[in-house]
Amino acid sequence: MLNYIVDFYCHEIQLAIEIDGQSHDFNDVYDLKRQDEIEAYGVTFLRFSNEDIKNNMFSVLLVIEQTCEKLLNL
Repeated sequence: MLNYIVDFYCHEIQLAIEIDGQSHDFNDVYDLKRQDEIEAYGVTFLRFSNEDIKNNMFSVLLVIEQTCEKLLNL
């Protein structure tokens, strides 16, 4: 997207999902700048940590499901 790569993107509902692992350590300023630029195009951005994925997958999926429903106006 733009000049960036996101982990997951659904064009139909303009949803980007980013999984933050070690590659994102100490890159907070860059990550926020990238997210702001992408969101400026109307994209909804969800961000989860690797730890969330490993330890709280149900909660992660619930957030994704609720966000999708909201974006689809269900």
